[in-house]
Amino acid sequence: MIVAYGVANLLQSVAAARTTVHHTFDPGLLLRLASHRTYLLGLGCQMAAFVLAFLARRDLPLFLVQASVAAGLGVTAILGVAVLKWRLPAAEVALLVLLFVGIAALVLSARPATSKQLGAAGTVALLVTLVVVGVVGVFAVRLHGAPGSVALGSLAGLAFSAAAVAARPLAAVHSVEAFLRHPLLYLLVAHSVVGQLLLGLAMQRGSTTAAVAAMDAAGAVPAAIVGLLLLNDKIWPGREWLAGLGFLATLVAVIGLTRYAEPQHQHAVADRRARAEVGIPTPARRPG
Repeated sequence: MIVAYGVANLLQSVAAARTTVHHTFDPGLLLRLASHRTYLLGLGCQMAAFVLAFLARRDLPLFLVQASVAAGLGVTAILGVAVLKWRLPAAEVALLVLLFVGIAALVLSARPATSKQLGAAGTVALLVTLVVVGVVGVFAVRLHGAPGSVALGSLAGLAFSAAAVAARPLAAVHSVEAFLRHPLLYLLVAHSVVGQLLLGLAMQRGSTTAAVAAMDAAGAVPAAIVGLLLLNDKIWPGREWLAGLGFLATLVAVIGLTRYAEPQHQHAVADRRARAEVGIPTPARRPG
């Protein structure tokens, strides 16, 4: 799941950078992105990661699964350096190390357990969250540059966090008929689509690393709290301190990555414009 999310983030960021920037909360962005083979490959990786994460949530607590999704940011950064020649400052490299240390601590502290079911109040709360995220997204889409990346990425994180909360009890449903008729299934799909749109908008406005880090930071805490309070998420006795430190380290790392991230594809656009002004040919892009 971690590797698949990391590859998906990279491929989708490349497609978002090659698509006309949208200044409105327009679902048509997803259709434009779908015309790019790179984006479709990234979406395929994301769907594979989504299925793996769904299966993991059947037994594992949300504080571990959601934090592990954040580790995909490290894979994205490493691939960006290797494939797209991104430049990561030393502070960001240190934060990536901290990120993986935090994930390791969470793995050691998480205790597998089947989820409890959400009641009617929980289902309504997820529906209200969907409406609120969508309304705020209409205004946040007016922001540009790094603030736009962080704001839209954070909203995407909240949407994906709500999707994770819906997925945890849904994964415990064994009957196919009950699964298809469950209201959480449709809330899961709705939150995922809204989150995908917001993430695409965020990647157009600044650094991929900043957008994804903001998404992970905003998505990790709410899901972890809801999981521990309502969904029967458990920690091995005596390892509560390890879980706390691991979660804190992961959260600090993703927030720190937001602070140190550079707008890679914006730099590339500026470089192409500068070359055009002085008559220097722009290097050909790699296909796909």
